[in-house]
Amino acid sequence: MGDHKEQPLRVGAAVRRRRRALNLTLAVVAGRSGLSVPFLSQVENDRARPSQSSLEKVADALRTTAVELLAAADPACSVDVVRADTTDPAPEPRTRSLVRGHHQMHASEYTGDHDAGRELQHRNDQLMYVADGAVEIEAEGRAYRLGRGDTLYLTGGVRHRWRATVPETRIVVVAVAEHIEAVRDRPRR
Repeated sequence: MGDHKEQPLRVGAAVRRRRRALNLTLAVVAGRSGLSVPFLSQVENDRARPSQSSLEKVADALRTTAVELLAAADPACSVDVVRADTTDPAPEPRTRSLVRGHHQMHASEYTGDHDAGRELQHRNDQLMYVADGAVEIEAEGRAYRLGRGDTLYLTGGVRHRWRATVPETRIVVVAVAEHIEAVRDRPRR
């Protein structure tokens, strides 16, 4: 009672809208992402749910982020409860959106290892909070080791990558949404 939606997010319509906005065919997205046209068609029609890895490949092919696609999956609402997953945790890495809909901020929880080789860059500022475990974050040529309860703030535009250094690490990433122009050209120090 009081929960906005009890069902899992369906990203198919968001993927289709983004692909069409870019005037791309399924074949072009398949070529860019390394995924098959039939699979992408099933995703767009909500007959298949992509893994986090597949969603990131689709997002890269569509020149966006998985967070943006997830955010576009549900309409915005003023109050929304996102319940913790009560099933037994899967051994593989997981990403869970903590904010649904098209809002001014996004928050995601990452559990387990992460693709440490994947460099990330967000348009706007973000905060990374280590809820459990430990991570190593590389940003602007420096490595930062964070443990439980530590936070790292990144100004928009900073290229970075991170990896869990302890199994079942959980980090929460809160960021100003990509569609918000919160960062104007700041002088670099």
